[in-house]
Amino acid sequence: MKIRLGTRLCIIINSASIAKQVHKDHDTIFANRDITATASAAFWGGTGLVLSPHGEHWRMLRKICTRELLNGCRLDAQYDHRRREVRTMVNQIYTKINTSIDIGDQIFQTKYNLMADMLWGGMPEREVEMKLLLDQFRKDLHKALPLLIVPNISDLFPILAKFDIQGLARRANKLGMSFGKVFNFIIDQRLRRRDEEEKKDFLQVLIHLKDYGDEKTPFTKTTIIALLLDLLVAGTKSSSAVVEWAMTELLMKPKLMKKAQEEIDEVVGMNSVLEEGHCSKLNYINAIVKETLRLHPIAPILIPKYTSKSCTIGGYNVPKGTKIIVNAWAIQRDSTYWNNPLEFQPERFLGPDCEWGYNGENQNYIPFGSGRRVCVGISLAERMVPYLLASLLHSFNWKLQEGTQLDFSETFGLELTKTIPLIAIPSPRLSDQILYS
Repeated sequence: MKIRLGTRLCIIINSASIAKQVHKDHDTIFANRDITATASAAFWGGTGLVLSPHGEHWRMLRKICTRELLNGCRLDAQYDHRRREVRTMVNQIYTKINTSIDIGDQIFQTKYNLMADMLWGGMPEREVEMKLLLDQFRKDLHKALPLLIVPNISDLFPILAKFDIQGLARRANKLGMSFGKVFNFIIDQRLRRRDEEEKKDFLQVLIHLKDYGDEKTPFTKTTIIALLLDLLVAGTKSSSAVVEWAMTELLMKPKLMKKAQEEIDEVVGMNSVLEEGHCSKLNYINAIVKETLRLHPIAPILIPKYTSKSCTIGGYNVPKGTKIIVNAWAIQRDSTYWNNPLEFQPERFLGPDCEWGYNGENQNYIPFGSGRRVCVGISLAERMVPYLLASLLHSFNWKLQEGTQLDFSETFGLELTKTIPLIAIPSPRLSDQILYS
């Protein structure tokens, strides 16, 4: 579909075959993100990994994230941190037995604490100021994401950008400064204390690169802030949204929830703690996660790209500078490729012939994008989302509040979230709560 938005030509792709031409056949031409004025203001000029132009700076950031944070060996080494946070979550829920819980918010808190631990070693309780700043960060993040999808006249008619007619850039810049205040505090605290305590976490790697990195690809404090911001946002909101949608679907279909719990009981048992390592054997749990990501993709519209030069797509000439929007939501609900596409059927991802991976090789299934700009955090999501979901189902039975009905309303944005949060009531399943102490 071709439309003109202000002065920009825009092509919306709803077909897997055309998406393949963008992500595979002409990957380098479509490797640049199309950054909006609001996103640039909120996310430090788009200098982080997610929005950086394709080039040496972006390659450096992706290499750092892969090598120092998200490769298999690093993730294996961080397992104790993930286990601690999941057990803390389970214990917190045990204190709320038979009371209403916002499942999405509970998962968000868990992933938020985990990402802080992975990125800069967490937050000691004595750091009162840091806790206040991080609480403010959470509030600002909830404000920022809806703001990013508001149509902006500055993007449609760049000549008017300096007037900021809707005030979006001012609001986004204010949020960006608030984000920066958090990370400036964290970085400055580390710099003051690095002579007292030797840490070898991700933040320390970034500071070392700032001080001793390659002059050809400068690594500044601004780069550190933008990268930490990208990773913290991507690592928290997405996981909580997926688990919340999965639990919503399972509460709608109790037989599927029971089937999932029976699988967990068979693999783990009722007298043992569920560990991350069990998840590779939980085929049905993993199928639930994949089906959730198909029906409720994290990014229903992949981050827009633009063409770095003219090319041919679907037999049509696409001029340089054209904005490209890939509609993952439509592709993953296309009846041409999926049987009963609107039905939640985890079984479609089971069987020896099922080869639906998360890396976007099959263009019919692209929940994390595809091509060279595919999400760098897939490896962490593959571990954490099934682990979180299975932990909720292993330790607790769940029901809705009396008199309430499930709501499947969706709020479209950078992420596909539930319009009305999922509130559910847990009751204990395990015979011995002390297992998770």
